[in-house]
Amino acid sequence: MVNCGAILQNERAYQVIRGAKRKTKSVSAASSSVRATISFPHDLYQTLEGIAQQKKVSLAWVVREAVEQYIADKWPLFKDQV
Repeated sequence: MVNCGAILQNERAYQVIRGAKRKTKSVSAASSSVRATISFPHDLYQTLEGIAQQKKVSLAWVVREAVEQYIADKWPLFKDQV
């Protein structure tokens, strides 16, 4: 709140918001997702796009599927957590 002083003595004229207020989401951890930004070499990105087009799915789906398979292959004890 800002006090306008000389204009309206001891009264608050308007509210000033400093920075965006974040809303908290009440979503269970099992159903929530986390957004990540990942950079790929151009040729790998083109390959991923081609796979997505062939399967008629999103590029994000292809990447998630690949990561799940990688974890299942490399760390089989964690496969139930993916």
